Amino acid sequence: MEPVVDLRGAVALVGRFPALAGADLAVARGEVVLLQGPNGAGKTTLLRCCAGLVPVVDGEARVLGHDLRHERRRVRRRVGLLAHATGLYDDLTVEANVRFWAAAAGADPDDVAAALDRMGLAGRLRTVAVAQLSAGQRRRTSLAVLVARRPELWLLDEPHAGLDQAGRDLVDGLIADAVAAGATVLLSSHELERAERVAHRQVEVVGGQVREVRRGR
Repeated sequence: MEPVVDLRGAVALVGRFPALAGADLAVARGEVVLLQGPNGAGKTTLLRCCAGLVPVVDGEARVLGHDLRHERRRVRRRVGLLAHATGLYDDLTVEANVRFWAAAAGADPDDVAAALDRMGLAGRLRTVAVAQLSAGQRRRTSLAVLVARRPELWLLDEPHAGLDQAGRDLVDGLIADAVAAGATVLLSSHELERAERVAHRQVEVVGGQVREVRRGR
């Protein structure tokens, strides 16, 4: 079976800097793979490449069967990226944001209501403008977008950041449910003890390259 993520000598530039410098990574369907490494090592760039947001300029790179050198736009509807920047519209309510981004991916309206409920946003908070939310509430809203979209590949950049204990536990449950539904998860996290509990496999990103760690459950 073809890997969900298949990078072979992938090179990606941020400006003129090779943030990925010949990265090799294969991720099978249903895997949860944890990216480790220091700040600036290339973890975020790797996730953004897999989301079709950063071009691969050399090597081979395929996500969900799409060649990222030529079909980046086609992969975007099938993946979900949780980034440091939420991408939410401050002047829209929580519900309006989730509906907008979910509709862009072809999600069912019923999935929006279920996602808001799952993330604890179905009450008063759904009518609150994003500009008035706390950092944790913004994070929950971004996660609700992913839940509503039901992506085949979840790309999570520090998914536990900004959340309280209950929120962190909820993220772990979302990851487990996504995998049970057939999705694949690629995440980076500095909260290694927690992230290691949900990961099947760990790799280290160093200098824009990927090394197998061979730990995990």
